[in-house]
Amino acid sequence: MTASTRLQIAQTRLIVGLEIHIELATRSKMFTRTPNQAHPDYFEAAPNTLVDPVVAALPGTLPVINRRAIEMSMMVGLALNSEVAARSKWDRKNYFYPDLPKGYQISQYDQPLCVGGWFDLALPSGATKRIGIVRAHLEEDTGKLGHELPGGLPFDGSLVDLNRAGTPLLEVVTEPDFATAEEVVLFAQELRNLCRFLGVTEGIMQKGHMRFEPNVNLALTLVDGTEVRTPISEIKNLNSFRSVRGAIDYEVERQAKEWIATGREQGRGMKSTRGWDDEKMVTVLQREKEDAHDYRYFPDPDLVPVEVDAAWLAAVRSEMRELPWTRRDRYIAAGIGEKDLRQLMDLPSLCDFFDAAVDAAGGTSASAAVAKIVLNAGARRANESGKSVAQLGITPGQIAELVAMRESGSISAQGADQLFGLACESSDSVSEIATRAGLLVSNDQGQLEAWVDAAIAANAQAAEDVRAGKLAAIGRIVGSVVKAAGGSVDGKAAQAMIIKRLGGGP
Repeated sequence: MTASTRLQIAQTRLIVGLEIHIELATRSKMFTRTPNQAHPDYFEAAPNTLVDPVVAALPGTLPVINRRAIEMSMMVGLALNSEVAARSKWDRKNYFYPDLPKGYQISQYDQPLCVGGWFDLALPSGATKRIGIVRAHLEEDTGKLGHELPGGLPFDGSLVDLNRAGTPLLEVVTEPDFATAEEVVLFAQELRNLCRFLGVTEGIMQKGHMRFEPNVNLALTLVDGTEVRTPISEIKNLNSFRSVRGAIDYEVERQAKEWIATGREQGRGMKSTRGWDDEKMVTVLQREKEDAHDYRYFPDPDLVPVEVDAAWLAAVRSEMRELPWTRRDRYIAAGIGEKDLRQLMDLPSLCDFFDAAVDAAGGTSASAAVAKIVLNAGARRANESGKSVAQLGITPGQIAELVAMRESGSISAQGADQLFGLACESSDSVSEIATRAGLLVSNDQGQLEAWVDAAIAANAQAAEDVRAGKLAAIGRIVGSVVKAAGGSVDGKAAQAMIIKRLGGGP
């Protein structure tokens, strides 16, 4: 076997570990009471307005720990089956960066808040894959550099915005347990969902609330049976699932080609940091990656260690909300279909409103009926208004009334939709609103016959099709009846009457 033959790759195996940075939505920053840009109240803050002497690193300032950020981090750790350390400490991670005024980042090095753990990832195949968690530690975010003036005008330099500097940042580090880009993306989506349902972050990817950094390399099996591993590339600050997938797919191809060209293998000092070009869909070398000793970690002398006793841990555990996979299983058991399930689980606030409406409507047995109203009439109006369903003005109690009236036949499907909109503007009972609006279903059979006869006459061709057994055509006639009745007739009753009138015809 020649040397060139030995260097041929027989099989490629992808190895990915993931680092996830999660901006916590506390009201104030990690080590100061200055407002936190990751909190909804401060999303639109003007540049450099969320800065105080601590953030700007002025001489003589001292950091003070944000207790709520620690509790939020504990929740994530507990949900990931991590051990919350009884004692963790703060360290200074030293490196120069233009948007890091102190010249170091306060982080946790050898004694993180959460240690170990796992996440059982449900794969599309139906199988479950356990992803190991190495650690979850707290630190502070840096500021942000920009290269455009307001309005998108180019700027020959860098603009520093310190609003983000000091934001509580939870970093979750996984074991290198991912074997495909699809697994990485699925885990990233599930972790985002988990953190949003716990209420620890808004999770808006475009705002950088969650940033993903895959560590990618390949195990190459050569034709002679030996295995070599390519150097690890860390792809920085990916804030979309599309970019996570694209960066990993690109690295698989790039690293194999680079190994063939250079023969470079994994080893000390070989790790690199790369950025992602979302337009060209390629990774770009930024720098050779530092090893831990290059950061010159040492304990921060200005901060006391975090000590978590059993009482504090129990209090945090009791505060945790229902985890998303538990809620998903509950909805499936209640008969919620896959399409409605995806829509519900996309928004924690929608789930909360839905659960409150189900409780008001009598419990689990009402889940499907409540979902039909909330996810049709409610979600459409929420999308149009830019609000959540809970912000539209209708209450869970009014939803329960709507469900009861619809199931009793006292309002039509069209009437239910109209009533939903009217209830968003009124605190009155739904029955009072329906009475005022003339939306109660009419029991006047004579009037129904008149509407049906008029609709048949106005839709002669559809009537002929129904007489010929083409029942799909009946929808046009039913629509005419409902329109003429102004929503005060039930579509099913109208359809039954139409069939009765046309069934004996030629």
